[in-house]
Amino acid sequence: MTDAYQPPQDPLAILHADHEILVVDKPAGLLSVPGRGEHLADCLLARVQAAFPEALLVHRLDRDTSGVMVFALTHPAQRNLGLQFERRKVRKTYVARLWGDLPQDSGEVDLPLIVDWPNRPKQKVCHETGKPALTRWRVQRRAPGETRVKLMPHTGRSHQLRVHMAALGHPVLGDPFYAEGPARQHPRMMLHSEELRLHHPDGGAGTTFRAPAPF
Repeated sequence: MTDAYQPPQDPLAILHADHEILVVDKPAGLLSVPGRGEHLADCLLARVQAAFPEALLVHRLDRDTSGVMVFALTHPAQRNLGLQFERRKVRKTYVARLWGDLPQDSGEVDLPLIVDWPNRPKQKVCHETGKPALTRWRVQRRAPGETRVKLMPHTGRSHQLRVHMAALGHPVLGDPFYAEGPARQHPRMMLHSEELRLHHPDGGAGTTFRAPAPF
């Protein structure tokens, strides 16, 4: 981590709960799962399991990313949702504020990614050994010195959106890894998981969960 871990103490923000799944709005600054060491034990999974002991992890968001996360409440639901993520059946939409003025109104970034071992957990673009990664983006609005965008990742690589935007020359504002100088000087990283669309494990009905961006 780039600084001392001081997670927010917001109460759980539950968006949906039924017999199979639990959906919450993760605050920025809170780990999805525990890190190494007692000082990194506080995480969303632990907080969720304190209220729902049967809750099981399905996917993760970066510590500094906020927004929609789904947990399974049964092992069959965990397997079902895990396969949906693996087979890219889950549609994810993020909102981000980026450094600078993106000249186009929409586009995509198709750049393979791999862990940057000497600097892990950072990731990097590598055309030789990287895994395929595709992000589609669309401008929502522009302001002086920044651009607000919707990001639709087709793949789910670690730090994908953050690296892809930095590769465009427009890093996510407040990103502690991939932004530099004034672009890093924000109270939080301006990246939020706004919407998840998936098939409910019980019956397969298409279901959408949303949490508006807090910025």
